Amino acid sequence: MDKHHFVTIADLDRDRLMYLIHMAQEFENHPNREILKGKVIATLFFEPSTRTRLSFETAAHRLGASVIGFSDAKASSVSKGETLKDTILMVSNYADVIAMRHYIEGAAQYASEIAPVPIVNAGDGAHMHPSQCLLDLYSIYKTQGTLDNLNINLVGDLKYGRTVHSLIMAMRHFNPTFHFVAPKELSMPEEYKIYCRDHNIKFQEHTAFNDRVIADADILYMTRVQKERFSDLMEYERVKNIYILKNDMLHHVKENMRILHPLPRVNEIAYDVDANPHAYYIQQAKNGLYARQAIFSYCLGLTLEDIKNDQTIIE
Repeated sequence: MDKHHFVTIADLDRDRLMYLIHMAQEFENHPNREILKGKVIATLFFEPSTRTRLSFETAAHRLGASVIGFSDAKASSVSKGETLKDTILMVSNYADVIAMRHYIEGAAQYASEIAPVPIVNAGDGAHMHPSQCLLDLYSIYKTQGTLDNLNINLVGDLKYGRTVHSLIMAMRHFNPTFHFVAPKELSMPEEYKIYCRDHNIKFQEHTAFNDRVIADADILYMTRVQKERFSDLMEYERVKNIYILKNDMLHHVKENMRILHPLPRVNEIAYDVDANPHAYYIQQAKNGLYARQAIFSYCLGLTLEDIKNDQTIIE
């Protein structure tokens, strides 16, 4: 298999998405290997991150690769005025893959056009978050046994939430029904509603968030209101606590329903929900390790058969 960039989930068809999910399954069965021994992974985080950065770096270490990079652009030559182009070209001299998070939409796509090594988009502004999307798909597949014909409620910050934007694009292959639950200030952008119509994706919009709205959900996908995306902090203050999932709202949900959240959580999920059997967001974060192991392998040209036949497994 050829090497690949991993910049947008929109470029992947149903078969390729399922292929990557099966890769992630193999890594969950045996996460500790040396299949990438001798490879160097660069993680360039121009924007703060905990789960994404640590899971990318853990994925690399557990596959035997070395990791270089930075978690704060102020500690790099960017603080001296180095351009993104020069940073990417320079780091490409040292690394076999670059995983990057950037605050500018389209930065990862630009990097992929100039880099001689594969680029993994670890989030670009409010635009895309394809690695989070793959772990979301894997989490949905694990909990539901399928990706087909599901009712998925997306709740909270649908305007700036890059995770929900990526999920819509990926799920177009699986005949979902979406329920967009958001205040008007944070409603799903028109471009994604047009995308749904163009791809025959069923959706409904709601401003109310209560037990009736979530009663038929297979997946309840909560999001935080992203303070860092607001130019008007007064607007943030108006909407930050508008939807809070509480344990007493879950009495009549479907047995198979699972609650996802890309994290970090602020206060949109009450802490008493954590012990509820429908809560899955902590396990979801763990699934990020296996999804990102699959992404690195895919980017470096390894196949599913390579992973199944791998003799470097460390028990």
